Amino acid sequence: MAATVLQIDRRDNVVVALQPLVAGSTVHFGDPAATCAVAQAIPAKHKMALEDLTPGDLIRMYGMTVGEVTQPIPRGGLISTRNVRHRADAYTPVRHPAHSALPDASAWDRRTFMGYRRADGQVGTRNYWLVLPMVFCENRNVERMREALEEELGYGSARNSYRPHVRELVASFSKGEMPAATTQDAQRISAIEPKAPGRLRDTNRIFPNVDGIRFLTHQGGCGGTRQDAQALCGLLAGYIHHPNVAGATVLSLGCQNAEVRMLTDELRARDPEMTKPVLVFDQQRSGRETALMTGALDKTFAGLAEANLAQRTPAPLSALTLGLKCGGSDGFSGISANPALGYVSDLLSELGAKTILSEFPELHGVEQELINRCATDELAQRFYDLMQAYSARAKAVQSGFEMNPSPGNIEDGLTTDAIKSAGAARKGGVGPIRDVLDYPHYATTQGLTLLCTPGNDVECVTAQAGAGANLVLFTTGLGTPTGNPVAPVVKIATNSPLAERMGDIIDFNAGGIVTGETTIPACADKLLEFCIEVASGDRQTKAEMLGQNDFIPWKRGVSL
Repeated sequence: MAATVLQIDRRDNVVVALQPLVAGSTVHFGDPAATCAVAQAIPAKHKMALEDLTPGDLIRMYGMTVGEVTQPIPRGGLISTRNVRHRADAYTPVRHPAHSALPDASAWDRRTFMGYRRADGQVGTRNYWLVLPMVFCENRNVERMREALEEELGYGSARNSYRPHVRELVASFSKGEMPAATTQDAQRISAIEPKAPGRLRDTNRIFPNVDGIRFLTHQGGCGGTRQDAQALCGLLAGYIHHPNVAGATVLSLGCQNAEVRMLTDELRARDPEMTKPVLVFDQQRSGRETALMTGALDKTFAGLAEANLAQRTPAPLSALTLGLKCGGSDGFSGISANPALGYVSDLLSELGAKTILSEFPELHGVEQELINRCATDELAQRFYDLMQAYSARAKAVQSGFEMNPSPGNIEDGLTTDAIKSAGAARKGGVGPIRDVLDYPHYATTQGLTLLCTPGNDVECVTAQAGAGANLVLFTTGLGTPTGNPVAPVVKIATNSPLAERMGDIIDFNAGGIVTGETTIPACADKLLEFCIEVASGDRQTKAEMLGQNDFIPWKRGVSL
């Protein structure tokens, strides 16, 4: 018979209801099995007290403090916002090294995925060209380029006055002519046979080996602080340097705070050899808009033709960089999908891959545990400083990490931020933390990296991709369509009803862990197989199919 409750840690004084509990019934928990009478109806995903609790008592879950009692709660009673408030254990930068058993990754040693090898040594899971603005003033021109290029090149439906110009470029290319390229380049490119279409290929595309053109727009680049401009340039540089990107077209007005020089400096910090083509067009220097746009279209077309030469080749799993994310979380997130991600993270870290855990407001309450896992005292201090600074900024505007849980989170069992955080941190597994980065730095260290970002779904995924994640694993208990322009986002349901109800946005179901149909290691193995298919281009994610290309840069303000 399937279990009805789960005591996550033997030190916990609450259990999670795996299904609705009826008042007057008795539940079994622990090992050896203990029992507790249900004093009142407990909805699935919510928590039930295992002892009589009085105001001031601490709620313990995952073996740590996650709340403080404000109203009496009887044994078998419901934990809710009416009787519990946020409370978390204090933490210091002093680490007390803790070591946990890591999974055996030997079965994956020789496994590969089919990826795009870049000149700088990175390996992409997709092959995109980027078009982006340095400042919001150029958003319209980016959108006009999108309308002109997508339909004519077979990437979507769009119409505008520049489509005929692209049509002329296509006609010239079909005749063996190469606008904005040398004759030698044109002959070489024309002689290459396109790769046979795969799951991601569309034979109607002019450039079948280019998986898409991604057009990024934003509201930054000028009018804010110089620090905002620097952070934006760092993020955009991360996207250009990203392994899934073959090259980029950059539109600049010319007078903005986010200068092209600043972007170039950030690019060189990530790629000293500047191995990718970056085509920059300045509107104020170009004069008329038509001169800017036709020039940008000509050179971009030539860049796409060059990007089309790329071919997928086998690459080791160590070439993967995984973003670990949760959003629309529920009371099952911390016991199903999140620990499955943590298991995958540990497996890949053992193989030499990189994984990125972010969402610092959702690590509040588990800071000491993470500090203890840091590989060095320096990393522990860096994480401590980043958490302290972030928390201080929130308090300065009369807010705080305790205000992180959304109404949906609370309704589905995440009563306090510490409960949410304790479950969210399980995405990072149990292995050592090898690096700690501030936004918008780029991940380069093998193993698990902590990256300072908000919990906000799109801001976080935007930052993880900017740090080099060539695949993002995103757990959800309530459902969210979030995607990213350059990194495939795999959506993982924490419960089976969600996977069935929102199958158009969910890629993978981890709900069997809750029902006892599978285990965390078995689910993780199946998830990693799924990731290899996505990384190889044999499978599109639902977000990709829906064209869900969300991009929101974080301005380093107070975003929870």
